[in-house]
Amino acid sequence: MAENAGTAAAKPALIPPEEALRIVLGAARRLPPVAVPLHDALGKVLAEDIRAPDPLPPYPASVKDGYAVVASDGPGEYPVITESRAGNDGVGVIVTPGTVAYVTTGGPIPDGADAVVQVEDTELVKGSLTDQKRVKILVQTSKGVDIRPVGYDIERDSMVLTAGERIGPSEVGLLATVGVTNVKVYPYPTVAVLSTGDELVDSSTKCLNRGQIRDSNRAMLLAAAMQQQCKVLDLGIARDDEEEIERIIQSALSSGIDILLTSGGVSMGDKDFIKPLLEKQGKVYFNKVCMKPGKPLTFAEITANTAESRTSNRILAFGLPGNPVSCIVCFNLFVVPAIRYLAGWANPKLLRVQARLKQSIKTDPVRIEYHRGIIRWLVNDGSGTPGFVAESTGHQVSSRLLSMKSANALLVLPATGSVIPAGTSVPAITISDLSASAPSKSPLLPDSVSVVQVTPSQDTVADGHQEGAYRVAILTVSDTVASGAGPDRSSNLQWSKGCYGR
Repeated sequence: MAENAGTAAAKPALIPPEEALRIVLGAARRLPPVAVPLHDALGKVLAEDIRAPDPLPPYPASVKDGYAVVASDGPGEYPVITESRAGNDGVGVIVTPGTVAYVTTGGPIPDGADAVVQVEDTELVKGSLTDQKRVKILVQTSKGVDIRPVGYDIERDSMVLTAGERIGPSEVGLLATVGVTNVKVYPYPTVAVLSTGDELVDSSTKCLNRGQIRDSNRAMLLAAAMQQQCKVLDLGIARDDEEEIERIIQSALSSGIDILLTSGGVSMGDKDFIKPLLEKQGKVYFNKVCMKPGKPLTFAEITANTAESRTSNRILAFGLPGNPVSCIVCFNLFVVPAIRYLAGWANPKLLRVQARLKQSIKTDPVRIEYHRGIIRWLVNDGSGTPGFVAESTGHQVSSRLLSMKSANALLVLPATGSVIPAGTSVPAITISDLSASAPSKSPLLPDSVSVVQVTPSQDTVADGHQEGAYRVAILTVSDTVASGAGPDRSSNLQWSKGCYGR
């Protein structure tokens, strides 16, 4: 355990949410980089610079389908002495003045040729007296036209990607282009989730007894952590028993986790044991934040020894409030940036935009409020210009999880106790994909744009993928690959969520 365990006192006063986030990110440390196969790199942050071992293209390549020519020949009728397609066709053939070679897009330019005339500017000669194909070149071209020289796209030893860049599909393609099949990245953390409370029962419970509620927070936090690409450890439900909670937490701390999330047990009740247990294990930085919802948030840093490697591991522990809305709001505002920082993100904070209120909202007189809302991009946000418009999800009590349904943003409302009029521009922190917001009666797009909904097949397919999955087939068309002379990069493609390949 940490040498200073229990010696650091938490700040007794409410601290602003901005300071709380600064403390969280200040305590966070990036995880050690790991090498992963290219197909596992999507969404992760690169931990090394990548240079090109060879130029691209590695040979002078045609930009278009057409004929490789000697530019000084000009228009006229010429024999086609070879075909140079993507692959090794035409190797050893020299285009001399008075001859041409057929080339395809990306195909190598035969020696001797110095320009390409596109197919559209040519005519095949019919009824030739010989078996050799002949073609009419209809235009005058100049040297270098429609030829990509060696290294035109990527020069040898040039920097293709730099450490700190996040790997998307295009970056996967670049890595495959330069022959990288294993890449060093920052991993996403492992997150353990524990619910506490005598009143909690598993969500599978059919009939509730008096005083019981189904545990929603654990399922919600596990899903939220997985959405952030984290590995998760489900610690179950703990009764309001200090020894039981301590035993579960001790076991989790020694299992190699990076983040511990608990829900409940952080307020002022006589059975709220999370804060004292975290103080016993490590350093508690704060236990109250001046925000609504989410005031009783506790954050601590713990140093633990893992059972397997006997090495020390720094663990960020978040004692999240028990009310479901407070729980998930705190996850978005503080845990998500911590996850991103551990995973190497240069800017781990959530995106903020400005949005105009669709309706008036009364603010809290004491605490900044993170009001659950739906923001949409309209061609007219009410000011005569395009912009985001924000609509409240309704009653905002912290126990009402329905207020999070369809919410894609948290509207940041100042603590003034006054009414903010409709049409006022306020900051909005995005918490989900803005394109997935519910339909609105207001026009989102110009009249000329139509939106089509696609419903995935609900059938179970032969290889075991269940309902809601899209089937995606990928075919590489290449003479080089088909002949075995080059690698098939399609195997490096990473499927999007809800898709699988054939």
